[in-house]
Amino acid sequence: MVFEKRYENGLRLVVKKMEGLKSVTMGVLVGTGSAVETDKEDGISHFIEHMQFKGTHKRSSYEISDSFDRIGAQVNAFTGKDVTCYYSKCTSDHTAEAFEILSDLFLDSVFPEEEMTREKGVVCEEIAMNEDTPEDLCLDQLARAFYGKENYGRNILGPCENVNGFTVEDIEKYKAARYCPENIVISFAGDVEFSDAASLVETYFGKLKKGKFEKRKKKIVFAGESLLKRKKVEQMHIGIAYPALPRDHELSDASRAVNGVLGGNMSSRLFQEVREKQGLAYSVYSYISSFEECGALTIYAGVNSSNVLKAYDAINRVVDEIKKNGITESEFLRSREQMKANMFFSNESTSSQMILYGKYMLQNDQLFDFEDKLEKLNAMSEDDAKEALNLLFDEEKKAVSLIGNTKKRLVL
Repeated sequence: MVFEKRYENGLRLVVKKMEGLKSVTMGVLVGTGSAVETDKEDGISHFIEHMQFKGTHKRSSYEISDSFDRIGAQVNAFTGKDVTCYYSKCTSDHTAEAFEILSDLFLDSVFPEEEMTREKGVVCEEIAMNEDTPEDLCLDQLARAFYGKENYGRNILGPCENVNGFTVEDIEKYKAARYCPENIVISFAGDVEFSDAASLVETYFGKLKKGKFEKRKKKIVFAGESLLKRKKVEQMHIGIAYPALPRDHELSDASRAVNGVLGGNMSSRLFQEVREKQGLAYSVYSYISSFEECGALTIYAGVNSSNVLKAYDAINRVVDEIKKNGITESEFLRSREQMKANMFFSNESTSSQMILYGKYMLQNDQLFDFEDKLEKLNAMSEDDAKEALNLLFDEEKKAVSLIGNTKKRLVL
């Protein structure tokens, strides 16, 4: 059973009751992230996510962690391009306690100066770690090559120079514009009653005042560049991006079926051709990222430096083949079954369900309907996939990223 409640201040609550469990995952989701930041703010969404854990009027940073540990609860957070989420998972007998602590760190953080200084060092180390992770670096650079320097092209972590310059005033100004109740959804999934969840939200979030929410528009530009970062690493890391469909497009699911055939699993064409037949890569895959206004189909491969051109050519041949001849009925049916199976698998996880229902409410302002989604997947046809395929792989907007010990960029 799934329930929702809307509050006068604009806050929304969604609760997914899951029978047969003894745990609950609860999350506070905010509709903000790196895609809405300005150049000066670049990295602030992620930095705020860190700072929310660094002390409140009631608890120090250590006491926040200790309070969760004392009840055996897990706590974490993440920042994306368009959503920031703070969440906790606990046994259902500690739901009220866990939500009180989560509410405290979310609503009453005080951003002590000494913690600010310390956490800037931590985040800069995270940025350095990202620089030392070539696959992540390749995909971040690919976003820049595809979208340009703004909006969805921004690195979530931001530059260290920005992080070191953030002040308490910067944080408070950004939160006043984005952390508003009308831009927040609270989501519960697991062994929890709707009445109990609603009571907890009323207790801790009921007095949250409606803010001056800034719904920032994003100008989407497809940069279509080929970018190279020379780095002395053992492998070469190739990223390729093509435009995909926005998340609410009627053929969005069909485009994901096409992606499943292209590189979404071990039976996919990319995996079979580039890895199994030619032995050019250990890791090769593709995925689709869908946003409100646009999307990207991303291909990644990590290859030996001597094979980079062979692998790049092999990937392009696979793309050319699927563009020219489409996909077979058996490939489509296999990909559709995998999509359905993934839905059922995620339906057994409180964390997955909390995020699914919370994000759907945040982005669509309505409840996610599992049965309706399943019905649409069953009704999706091979013709739908063929139609979606014709909307993908626009060579004029293609972007490429390369990380490795070379001076030569890949040719678009």
